Amino acid sequence: MSPKNIITVGNFDGVHLGHQAIVRAARERAGPIDGCGVLAVTFDPPPIAVLKPRGAPLQVASLADRERWLRAAGADRVEVLTPDPAMLGLSAQAFIERLVADHGAVGFVEGEDFRFGKGRGGDMAVLRAMGDAHGFAVHTLGRLEAPLSDGTNAPVSSSLVRGLIGRGRVEDTAVCLGRPWEVTGLVVKGEQRGRTINIPTANLDPACYTGLVVPMDGVYAGAATLDDGTLYPAAISVGNKPTFGGQVQTIEAHLVGFTPDNPDALYGRPMTLRFARWVREQYPFANADELVTQLRRDIDQAQAWHRDAARQPS
Repeated sequence: MSPKNIITVGNFDGVHLGHQAIVRAARERAGPIDGCGVLAVTFDPPPIAVLKPRGAPLQVASLADRERWLRAAGADRVEVLTPDPAMLGLSAQAFIERLVADHGAVGFVEGEDFRFGKGRGGDMAVLRAMGDAHGFAVHTLGRLEAPLSDGTNAPVSSSLVRGLIGRGRVEDTAVCLGRPWEVTGLVVKGEQRGRTINIPTANLDPACYTGLVVPMDGVYAGAATLDDGTLYPAAISVGNKPTFGGQVQTIEAHLVGFTPDNPDALYGRPMTLRFARWVREQYPFANADELVTQLRRDIDQAQAWHRDAARQPS
């Protein structure tokens, strides 16, 4: 661990563009300081899930994804705090003093609405006063705005991203995150109806998205990445299979071009699905032939998105 650190504290749910800007700013300030690292401090579960369990929102991303994306943004290390009663009872001053003592804080970088300590009693004014008293620098970033498809420029926040995902606006979600929203989990055995119509699908274990906000029921174009790194265009379905009278929401995907010798080859393997473009609503079909015709159109949409994405400059 670095003897000196620029620290940023937050839930960082989704690690959206605003979060990334904060970590980059911390990286810039750590660079000129000899032996200084960037430490991102986050919580699992979020404090609100402990303080107000019934009011806690669904999360945009898993803890593992948050850690990965924080490091990708420039953090050298991610410290995960458990919001137990002792930690939640710390005053704003005591919370910061502990971080300074434990991690050699020479500076903090936070968003302008940062709150911390018992009852969220600390704000940026308190943090600056503590910086003056303890000799660390404080830098504040304003909230970023993102241009959405409805013509508005919206301040980027985790709650905005959460709402966009829930309404199936995955293209706007990608604008706010700087990447498509994704979910990773093990492939589990489904009802295997896709095999009977020659359009097999891979089902994600529902445990992987329990507690996460997921896109509204519908069909999406996107991509699937397997544990060996191979990527396939994917037609992704979220819903309860209305043609067959299903009652349970599932997330499943047809991987375009994936033709293994063993039809069970994906079971038990990790798969990441990235949601890139809304295609259509879920609705029941009169018969299997109508369903197959529409599924072929969905697959064409997934391939078209993949071709378009490949043409974009890197």
